[in-house]
Amino acid sequence: MHPVVVLVAAIAVVFLLIIRLKINAFIALIVAAIVVGVLSPQVPFGEIMPKVAGLFGTLCGKIGIVIALAALIGQCLMESGAADKIVRVFVRILGEERSSLSLVTSGYVLSIPVFFDTVFYLLVPLARAMRIRSGKHYLLFLMSICCGATVTHSLVPPTPGPLAMAAELKIDLGVMILVGALIAVPASFVGWMFSIWRDRNYEVPFRETPGMSVEELEELAARDESQLPGFWHSLAPILLPVLLITSNTVVNAVDKSSPLAVYTGFLGDPNFALLVSAAVALHLLSTSRRMSLAEMAKPVELALANGGLIILITAAGGSFGGMLVEAGVGKALGEMAGSYNIPLLLLSFLLAVLIKIAQGSGTVAMITVSTIMAPIVLAAEPSYHTVYVACAIGSGSLVGSWMNDSGFWVYKQMSGLTEIEALKTWTPLLAVNGVAGFLATALAAWLLPLR
Repeated sequence: MHPVVVLVAAIAVVFLLIIRLKINAFIALIVAAIVVGVLSPQVPFGEIMPKVAGLFGTLCGKIGIVIALAALIGQCLMESGAADKIVRVFVRILGEERSSLSLVTSGYVLSIPVFFDTVFYLLVPLARAMRIRSGKHYLLFLMSICCGATVTHSLVPPTPGPLAMAAELKIDLGVMILVGALIAVPASFVGWMFSIWRDRNYEVPFRETPGMSVEELEELAARDESQLPGFWHSLAPILLPVLLITSNTVVNAVDKSSPLAVYTGFLGDPNFALLVSAAVALHLLSTSRRMSLAEMAKPVELALANGGLIILITAAGGSFGGMLVEAGVGKALGEMAGSYNIPLLLLSFLLAVLIKIAQGSGTVAMITVSTIMAPIVLAAEPSYHTVYVACAIGSGSLVGSWMNDSGFWVYKQMSGLTEIEALKTWTPLLAVNGVAGFLATALAAWLLPLR
């Protein structure tokens, strides 16, 4: 069966099981991954289940500890009142009408050294606290985090996708960081404007998520500010992992052979950085609520149970996307797009869109398309810098995010939205971000070719 037919069948299976039959997303995605293997002649029948399990385990190994610890940090930020304290300070500085802009900016900055999933976990308690305090704009607060975080994750090294593109297309890393960060600004801003419009025209209920009931959150938000922890103490669980991870990035960028790199490699590993942050968050909860270790067992168990469900769904989505790659879907779409006479930047963008839709991972889309485009770019010798090709690919990797993207499930599960609500908010938001990023890239390549 042709890979594109396999893709269409797989999409149909996912929508049928999750949307129509209301099957649990974890089960539905694993079934869809198996269906891809059964339909594809490129996957030996006897290897289908080992590949599905192997792909599941690979992604689980990458994100499992981080997600569990980030869920724990978020729980502590909410129960201790730290999230509410941070929100009150932000609102006081920016004013209530611009409080969502603080989430856009925070997501933009934090997602440069830290994965989007981690950034969303760290900031979503602030979005929920803002909703409790203002009584409105929950969707705007959620989408504002995504506006900045998803764009820099796709355009600015040292996240793996942009880093791999810079290496494959032979782009100086400093140029990739500078241009990617500049392109990310208008893309994030346009996404924020779309979020404001979407919040006004689409009402999403503020639902409970595992951990704290709405009534408990409201009671917490009603506390006098003098009863809340200090601002910098509240901010520490968010800033600490960012600083640790960034220290490793900086040291490696300057000199990988430095003796210091051994220590920053350990301290700046996301798993260890989040573990230290979780310890700080637990201390924050203990001191602010005067809880004993025995009393803290309940919130810890609730947070880890919630994180465990998200790990299962996210890893299942990775398994599904990986099986589509095994079936040759990305390669087939690349060959189809390359057979038409399309301008270089547009071809890069469209290829990334197609491969993103096919297998879910923006990082895989960036790496795959930059590999396809590298010889084409070298042969074409365009009048603009190759960095714009990378930015077009990164922008395209945002478009078409749906149920085979781990970010979709992190957004959906942590926010309390339904699958339909996530499809109507997350998916169009990332498409807007991606198209805006591509248009900014094309304009910059024309006005400032850097040649």
